[in-house]
Amino acid sequence: MSLKESSDELNSTVAVPAAAIPAPKHTRSGLDYLALAISTWGVGYLPLMPGTFGSLVGVGIFLLLGSLPLQAVALVVLTWSGIWAATRTERILRVKDPGKVVVDEVAGQMIALLPLSLFATALPKLGIMVSFTLFRLFDIFKPYPARRFEKLRSGLGIMADDLMAGVYAAVGTSLVMFIWR
Repeated sequence: MSLKESSDELNSTVAVPAAAIPAPKHTRSGLDYLALAISTWGVGYLPLMPGTFGSLVGVGIFLLLGSLPLQAVALVVLTWSGIWAATRTERILRVKDPGKVVVDEVAGQMIALLPLSLFATALPKLGIMVSFTLFRLFDIFKPYPARRFEKLRSGLGIMADDLMAGVYAAVGTSLVMFIWR
């Protein structure tokens, strides 16, 4: 048996059949190291709350990019490279949904923040805090169908549940911003 970890702080580790995870190569290549860098963003190795730190990386990227077109392009690139990197990292570490993988939180948080680029808001700090809080809650509790997306294969399953949590948080953030107008 192998373990299925999660970077979400409140979701428990689950045992899965070892055959569900392909065996890694004996030596690591440059692509393996690239996959580890993309999937962990460095903060995945922190001992406490890697998912929360991954969400903070998403906030930082969102703020750094500034405009909606750049954010959208970055989100697409991050999602596709995240699926590839998470799949490869799962094979390298021989763990289903490794807790070190936080690229899913980075992408999900960026989705949750997109309404802030659509609404010209006088309260950007409040909007960021609302978006961050909603995303973390939806990511941890995984309302339907997010929990089902987690069962998809490899990197797609790792990314999909957090992308769905990001969509839920984006809708919630939009509602809050609309009410505050």
